[in-house]
Amino acid sequence: MATWIVLAIAAVVVVYGIVLFNRLVRTRQMAEEGWSGIDVQLKRRADLIPNLVSTVKGYAAHEQQVLTQATELRAAAGKIPEGDVAARSRAEGKLSAAIGKLIALAEAYPDLKASDNFLELQKTLASVEDEIQMARRYYNGATRNLNVLVESFPSNIIAGLFGFGRRDFFEMESSERAVPGVEFGGAAR
Repeated sequence: MATWIVLAIAAVVVVYGIVLFNRLVRTRQMAEEGWSGIDVQLKRRADLIPNLVSTVKGYAAHEQQVLTQATELRAAAGKIPEGDVAARSRAEGKLSAAIGKLIALAEAYPDLKASDNFLELQKTLASVEDEIQMARRYYNGATRNLNVLVESFPSNIIAGLFGFGRRDFFEMESSERAVPGVEFGGAAR
């Protein structure tokens, strides 16, 4: 009888361990799916930047610093390894601020603001930014769930045994959330 009880307890522990392992795998896959969604939207946005820069350049050639900065930040963000969420989030936050400056340039150039090409780019960019935010929320939610499992008892034991680790959230730094300021001829607008 004692042997059966020990075997039953062992079987329950093994089944529970399998359930926890499968839950960790499912949650990790959801986080990876979320990151994939962010990555797709960031690539879409990066593909729009050259068109946006060239459109603005035609109207605001003397605003070269803003145009160059957006191009350089796009290139820098593209060089960051896929798995480095923290560095990618910092780089993409800076790129978002540069894009905001590009869009703000339109306010000083009525011809640019009225350009069909610019308006279409601005509309597409707004749509992509919305998609990035939705993908970011999904990823951060999946990451939160994975991190809770990795840190909670008893799932932390299974996570440690099988190499599951915490993931970084995809967040912008607070200084990058501020509305960008753009200067025209020395006067900020």
